[in-house]
Amino acid sequence: MTDTFWIAATVLIILALSFVLYPVFFHRLGARKQTDLKNQNLMAYRSRMKELDSEYEAGILDDENYRQLKEELAGSMLDDVPEQEQVRTVISGRRSAMAVALVSILLIPAATVYLYERWGAMDRVEQFITMQEMGATDGSRQAQMIELSGQLRERLEASPDNPEGWAMLGRTYMRLEQYDDAAWAFRQLADSVNDDDRAEAVAYGLSAQALFFGSQGAMTQEVTAAIEQARQLNPDEVNALGLLGINAFSQQNYREAIEYWERIETVAPDHPQIGSIREGIREAYTRLGEEPPASVAEAEAEASGAGVTVRVTLAEDLRDQVPADTTLFLFAREANVRQGPPLAVARLTAEQLPVEIRLDDRYAMSPQATISSVDEVVVTARLSRSGSVSAQAGDWQGSTDLPIAVNEGQDAPVAVVIDQQLID
Repeated sequence: MTDTFWIAATVLIILALSFVLYPVFFHRLGARKQTDLKNQNLMAYRSRMKELDSEYEAGILDDENYRQLKEELAGSMLDDVPEQEQVRTVISGRRSAMAVALVSILLIPAATVYLYERWGAMDRVEQFITMQEMGATDGSRQAQMIELSGQLRERLEASPDNPEGWAMLGRTYMRLEQYDDAAWAFRQLADSVNDDDRAEAVAYGLSAQALFFGSQGAMTQEVTAAIEQARQLNPDEVNALGLLGINAFSQQNYREAIEYWERIETVAPDHPQIGSIREGIREAYTRLGEEPPASVAEAEAEASGAGVTVRVTLAEDLRDQVPADTTLFLFAREANVRQGPPLAVARLTAEQLPVEIRLDDRYAMSPQATISSVDEVVVTARLSRSGSVSAQAGDWQGSTDLPIAVNEGQDAPVAVVIDQQLID
């Protein structure tokens, strides 16, 4: 529960108690005053009776006058209540007031908490607040992201009917490179949208993608099972098609890879990774010794708004060490952010070096993380011996020395030199 909510709830409970208790104590005060007045009248009555008795015994009053005055005095009294009865009334009223006050103090707060826990929506409020905090967190504050993702996970497990929450949790785990947790979160997303086949298929596709990253690009049984679940619901689920294309390409089944990737072009022409997909198609045609279709070449030549242009080269002393078919990855990350998926990714091969390329939103990995949404990026070029997107010992790498400003224009390319080999 949030502090703000409980502060507000406490204030409202106090107001509610004041409405209950004020009449109780106000009634006690009025009753006490009324009782005091009755006692005063009774004392005056008794004093006057003594005076009449004294005057009668002294012979001042005769029998007739004494009787008449006595009756008049009795008639003038509005309430002739014995003293013991008045005391019992005061004590009884006081006990009743205290009982009402005690029951109110205990019952109203307890009933408020119980009824809100039963019918309220605090779990949704907490999830929403945590999601807002996660969305506003700077990417470099990894420790805070881990803490917030843990909080969101606990709240989603307590109240799982929140697709937006599961999707955010999965993306956050991907950003933290906790791929097994991301796959689990996306499976929970699939369970929460099981009345929508297409949304469920996307969730399983994202789960397969997370498992694929976690296995460092290996098509494990878990990855295959998630892909099959996605395609049973939607044969054209793009995340599953993309993984199948990558796997086919790595197995040198270039024709099959082209079929998968061209299907993505057909069903999702606005896909955020369409630039990388087209680059993969072009490379697959090249491996087959064929010219790519004109549409692919034209689409690759089109710029897509803000981005950066880089020229990647291989250091002279490394040229004899790198096979021509080694996979080349280009990553653009927000400056000062080292964790999570990059903002743009391009896949090439070593034989294309030196190469000039513009990284823009065509190469984005997700609509939520695009290169056009930031001011500066750092570009890294990595030659992967295994073909995996994850860095491994033996890979060759180079990065820009300083952050590059993201702009709309086609400025002179920034040099990126691959000049070091990773040790661990």
